[in-house]
Amino acid sequence: MDERELIYDWNRAGGEAVFDWSRARVDLNDETLRDGLQSPSVRDPSIDVKKQLLHLMADLGIVAADIGLPGAGPRVVEQVRALATEIRDAKLPIAPNCAARTVIADVEPIVRVSQEVGIRIEAATFIGSSPIRQYAEDWTLDQILKSTEEAVTYAVKHGLPVMYVTEDTTRAKPEALKALYGAAIACGATRICLADTVGHATPDGVKTLLNFVKREIVKEHRVAVDWHGHRDRGMGLINCLAAIEAGADRVHATALGVGERVGNAEMDLLIVNLKLLGAHRHDIRRLPEYCRLVADAVGVPIPVNYPVMGEDAFRTGTGVHAAAIIKAKRKGHAWLADRVYSSVPAEEFGLEQKIEISPVSGLSNVKYWLETHGYDAEDEVACRALFEAAKRTDRVLTDEECHRLLKQAAWR
Repeated sequence: MDERELIYDWNRAGGEAVFDWSRARVDLNDETLRDGLQSPSVRDPSIDVKKQLLHLMADLGIVAADIGLPGAGPRVVEQVRALATEIRDAKLPIAPNCAARTVIADVEPIVRVSQEVGIRIEAATFIGSSPIRQYAEDWTLDQILKSTEEAVTYAVKHGLPVMYVTEDTTRAKPEALKALYGAAIACGATRICLADTVGHATPDGVKTLLNFVKREIVKEHRVAVDWHGHRDRGMGLINCLAAIEAGADRVHATALGVGERVGNAEMDLLIVNLKLLGAHRHDIRRLPEYCRLVADAVGVPIPVNYPVMGEDAFRTGTGVHAAAIIKAKRKGHAWLADRVYSSVPAEEFGLEQKIEISPVSGLSNVKYWLETHGYDAEDEVACRALFEAAKRTDRVLTDEECHRLLKQAAWR
């Protein structure tokens, strides 16, 4: 049977109205080493770990990375220099960028490092744009425009490509955005970034904003448009997908969603979804390694129920689920076993389905465990020992417990 006939995909059933992901062309910008490290709960990894992470990004098809905010001080400047040097020496296919407040003092160290290392580093100059931020800071639009023109002009004059970022774009007025982005573009910015700084946007809001910017601001200018979103309302990932559908050229995310407050869109889950939709065309088997490296380095454990990378993502103790997976495996059909009770194929990410024994297990779970651990799956005493023990417990039995129960049963 044609495998495609086994799954009817309602995601693609809308005809021409459905976005064609196979034709999507979007770049990924990894913010783990800057915005991700602004989380109040993380550790700052060693420079060796950061270099290792850059290599994993390259292997996963991530084409750009924010390598720090050198305006924060000498320590960050040194780290940015080391990471830029690693990109240069290892010839990594990653375009580095650095965050900077829209002031010359923040742009200057980026210029200096770029010149010393001999590679282009994009200056991601950011400034607040919403009325609420202007009121809190006692800023006028004229003051913001003046800072924008000075900083962008300085960066361009010194040979840096510029991405101009309006913070809190999703709560800013249309006329302010037109003025600010227009000024930055006039001063030489080649990329603008729309930032959902406090995770305010809905998918419809994202599309409305992108459409406005492309129609009213970008127009005939050859300027790329980025999307940067947070997940305060839990919509970081879906908003990234909405931005891509609306024509964003590049989207930003962090490993495991680490970042300010509750974090950014999750780079790993973004890659998973783009891969399954046909829009990411790279081998992503090292994605678990990328996630584990960040989790260990920053001190943020991966929740057991985290999609794809969590311990329970491809693990079941439920009888009905396990029986279907086992039957698929018995057909000698790995493709089927990976999808009969999962929308995400474990094998594609270097992972595998795992069947456990729990209070809601059936005999199929028990027999499969026995068979895969070197026991006789038809041994009635062994089957009964594990099955009855599972029904008495309130959780999944560990492998050690199963081995001990079988040993005890053999001595009776």
